[in-house]
Amino acid sequence: MRHRLLRYALIACAFALAFGLMFWFVGWGLLCRGNACPAVDTLGSYQPRQTSRVYAADGRFVAELGLERRTLVPIAEIPKHVQQAFVITEDRRFYQHAGIDWMRIFGAGLKNLRSGGFAQGFSTITMQLARNVFPERLTREKTVLRKLREARVAREIEAKYSKDRILELYLNQIYLGNGAYGVETAAQRFFGKSVRDLSIPEAATLAALPKAPGRYDPRRFPDRAVQRRNTVLELMRREGVLGDADASLAKAYPLRLARSAGAGENAPYFVEWVRRLLDERFGKALYEKGLRVYTTLDLEMQSAAERALERQLRAVESGVHGPFPHRSYEELLTRANDAGNDSAAVPYLQGAFIALDPRTGAVRALVGGRDFDDSKFDRATSALRQPGSTFKPIVYAAGIQAGRPPSYVIDDAPVEIPQVAGDTWTPQNYDLKFEGPMTMRRGLYQSRNLMAIRLGMELGEQNVVDLAKRFGITTPIPAYPSVSIGSADVYPMQMVNAYSVFANLGWRTDPSPIVRVEDATGKLLWEPKRERVDVLTREEAWLVVDMMKDVIRKGTAYGSVWGAGFQLPAAGKTGTTNDGADVWFIGYTADVVAGVWMGFDKPTKIKANAQGGQLAAPAWTAFMREVYGRKPAPPDWPRPSSLISMRVDAATGLRWGPQCPAEDGYLEWFLPGTEPQGDCPPRREPIKRP
Repeated sequence: MRHRLLRYALIACAFALAFGLMFWFVGWGLLCRGNACPAVDTLGSYQPRQTSRVYAADGRFVAELGLERRTLVPIAEIPKHVQQAFVITEDRRFYQHAGIDWMRIFGAGLKNLRSGGFAQGFSTITMQLARNVFPERLTREKTVLRKLREARVAREIEAKYSKDRILELYLNQIYLGNGAYGVETAAQRFFGKSVRDLSIPEAATLAALPKAPGRYDPRRFPDRAVQRRNTVLELMRREGVLGDADASLAKAYPLRLARSAGAGENAPYFVEWVRRLLDERFGKALYEKGLRVYTTLDLEMQSAAERALERQLRAVESGVHGPFPHRSYEELLTRANDAGNDSAAVPYLQGAFIALDPRTGAVRALVGGRDFDDSKFDRATSALRQPGSTFKPIVYAAGIQAGRPPSYVIDDAPVEIPQVAGDTWTPQNYDLKFEGPMTMRRGLYQSRNLMAIRLGMELGEQNVVDLAKRFGITTPIPAYPSVSIGSADVYPMQMVNAYSVFANLGWRTDPSPIVRVEDATGKLLWEPKRERVDVLTREEAWLVVDMMKDVIRKGTAYGSVWGAGFQLPAAGKTGTTNDGADVWFIGYTADVVAGVWMGFDKPTKIKANAQGGQLAAPAWTAFMREVYGRKPAPPDWPRPSSLISMRVDAATGLRWGPQCPAEDGYLEWFLPGTEPQGDCPPRREPIKRP
């Protein structure tokens, strides 16, 4: 046995000597011919790739964007016990050698001979740094030539830079698993705190990772991570940086990880939208240069939107609003977990929620789906869906703009429209009934399809389409009669932002999630310009807003909004497509516009008698109640002084007189010159109320 050990020792010495001779006689001359070895001069100004950091409107951190998620920390701000944990674990003679640890080469040679393979490496921290900083030149292939080159570059680094600079670069460069590069990002990722605040056992947990980041990932393999951590703590005790009692206490410390906080877990669809927008402008710099991205996101509103949408989706699936003929999201998740699948194989009910500040276009909250991990498709900004009746306010705005007052009467009666194919289109109202002549005001809050179609045809469909474009709708809208009931696909983001025209009394700005972008030093790189587009006059917009208030006060959204207790100054419109595959509610106050969409990714009837007022509007109400529980109530829209008022007859739209039923008289507002000129005729019976 003794002879065998002696033989191993002699062979190991020969291995170390051979490596040294090759290094000295070959390394300096032949190893780095041409560009085989990198120039270490670049390390003086070297900056590792840094992730761009996304911040909310109030400055709170939201997420990271980058291929290597990394935040740099100066060596002076990295606690000594963190430095010691890594040095003792990875290269305990770091401060004694000049880039190559000859004693370690001897030990590695002996162990490799015993195992008959590459059981142990002998890379120093400086050699690891060389390999990590210059991966194009120093690959990870296990060859003597690569090791020789790595050793030469390490010697050059040691000759030119201080140990502190080398360790600083190493601790900011190294990959520590779970998408984290560098000790600061790893500390945030695993423990939810800065590296500056790590305890000794937490520092040892990080120092345990370079050996095998996947194998010792504390999230996936906590028992394995603790075992390896305690090995690091024992090494620190043996080196004298920890006393016996402190080491024992640290080994007994439980593994306490922060709530998983991967990049984009806060508002993931919003963050991904920001990433797409910035990728087009900044490209590679977005992922490597540590940009600071300041956004419009309101974290409280985002949380409220997520809660409100998910709660209502689950309510729909549970049958609260009538039988739900599909599998619920919860059921699909359970089945998928039981089967060992990562996600549900069958589509489930989806939703989107958007909230923005109409005055600036600042997007305050965005939910693009129920499960970002399962589906990263953003239904808020990228889905094309039929808006249904949420498009009708644009039609009525065109009517107001063309001189029709809210009291203008349109016949809610059947219509037959010849089609190009030779057949006939006979649209229906949702309830399959026809109510006869009624005012535009009533037709809007009762969402009568035939009235919107007749009004669009009367105005000219192209005029409606042209106005929709001014409202910010960029998707193709064919000038057909069906456009007036929302048959043309739109992006939910654009449809919601269109309502800012009403909230602002006539103008809009394009929606944007970005306030400004700075470089890593704080220099301003880009600040989006916000342009105002005038769409309606204040008088025209106020009249439409007043009509849309009735949707909430007594129309299709009454039960879910006004009747549910939200009675602040607000207006909106429900939306349901004829096939019941899309349900909407878009509503607004003077300072918040919010919209909800629900449906399946592949258009499918949600349920029998699906209605936006019943299915989508409750999520809007829950959101608004939470928002205005934290902020002042919104002001009402001031009525323009140029508008004139007149008491009119609800049945005919004419001036009301004592000869008409008292209950049919109401106060209406008009653009000058559009008020009715005749009196209502005598009638015996008042009109039926909805």
